[in-house]
Amino acid sequence: MTLDRSAGLVETARALAAGEVSSRTLVERALARIEATQDTLNAFRIVRTKAALAEAEAADRELADGVRKPLLGVPVAVKDDMDVAGEPTAFGCRGEHPAVAEDGEAVRRLRAAGAVVVGKTNTCELEQWPFTEGPAFGATRNPWSTGHTPGGSSGGSAAAVAAGLVPAALGSDGAGSVRIPASWTHLVGVKPQRGRISTWPRGESFQGITVNGTLARTVADAALLLDAASGNHERDPHRPPAVEAFAAVGRDPGRLRVALALKPPFTAVPARLLPEVRARVVELAEKLAELGHTVEEADPPYGQIGLAFVPRATAGIAEFVTESPFPALLDPRTHGAARLGRLLGGAPLRAARRAEAALHRRIGGFFDRYDVVLAPTTAAPPPRIGAMARLSGFATDRAMIAACPYAWPWNVLGWPGVNVPAGFAPGGLPVGAQLLGHANSEPLLLSLAAQLEAELRWHELWPPSPEPEPAVNVTAG
Repeated sequence: MTLDRSAGLVETARALAAGEVSSRTLVERALARIEATQDTLNAFRIVRTKAALAEAEAADRELADGVRKPLLGVPVAVKDDMDVAGEPTAFGCRGEHPAVAEDGEAVRRLRAAGAVVVGKTNTCELEQWPFTEGPAFGATRNPWSTGHTPGGSSGGSAAAVAAGLVPAALGSDGAGSVRIPASWTHLVGVKPQRGRISTWPRGESFQGITVNGTLARTVADAALLLDAASGNHERDPHRPPAVEAFAAVGRDPGRLRVALALKPPFTAVPARLLPEVRARVVELAEKLAELGHTVEEADPPYGQIGLAFVPRATAGIAEFVTESPFPALLDPRTHGAARLGRLLGGAPLRAARRAEAALHRRIGGFFDRYDVVLAPTTAAPPPRIGAMARLSGFATDRAMIAACPYAWPWNVLGWPGVNVPAGFAPGGLPVGAQLLGHANSEPLLLSLAAQLEAELRWHELWPPSPEPEPAVNVTAG
């Protein structure tokens, strides 16, 4: 048999445990794919060639000794906002940042599960925008169309997984930053419950709106990585009850009441769902109805939820700017957002934090009538490279809201959401839809996503490859 770039996390872990392939071989192949695509896709900020190969050899020794861990020897990637011991954490910023001494909690847990971290993926500056471009590293490109962005801010992780450089990756999501790039690269992207995957040493990243999540080609792969990375540091402020994500895959979700929410939440500037995206989301709703679920149009009572988002987001940027070792190198838009964050960092921020409980009650009441919300992940297909990169701060905000008005409310709420591929807009550009749930509903969302995947087989579609890749020969176990 062969193991090539189409082998996902579950299959790769199985083949390693069965002795059909070595970790060294798989890591070498991942590193070769990364090197071959850096000039075109530019998915990685840091490639850990020497360290990853050493870790692969250590994994092979453990495997030979009969040690079994969920991801032992499997190559994965993490976003450049996560601490990896011995590497800098630059958050997409310019400058020679110092190496950190310890792994962040999410990376520590990945290593405890046996994963080999081959590198750190690109993100826009301080994770602010739905594109992955900047003077620190250039532009990360979408494997489905290299003239377009893969989205952001976890665009490097999305590009790496979509192109088959690694079977899965961690990203982070503060306003859709896992779900948006997953949507625009035809991936499954899981934004879990706040605290599910620790953000330590940043206990409340961006005032609690940012969480770590997973990107993969299949629901099972995303769930397996979620289980491996989940858990808390003893000083984490948010410690949700444990759930079993992988065990939910393949489980019958039952007959659910699904709210199809097509109206964007209120924003200060106009946002319009483009017809080509709407059509794909409606088709997904029709498929859910065919599967026996009750689907009707209904929008959650968001109200003025933006008033609970902007102070937290901008105050978080202000905190990072204050801590930046190279503030003079930051984008002018970053300084503008930080100024707003300092203005809103007192009473408005406290009010925004207090508002969350009332939002939980009001929007939680919506889940008395519905089990799941189905909504577009974005209002538009992925923009072209550079479309937002050189705009003013106000123009960037307008463009960002117009393209991506749907994802951020769930960051205020802290509840789970899963992007699933919804098909393609004209020109072959991927678009996605969100399955959104109440607190700690990851198992339900993942079981429903897996049911859709079994019908639609989205993981069988691949972006165009610049050249055929030789497969890795493995022995039958």
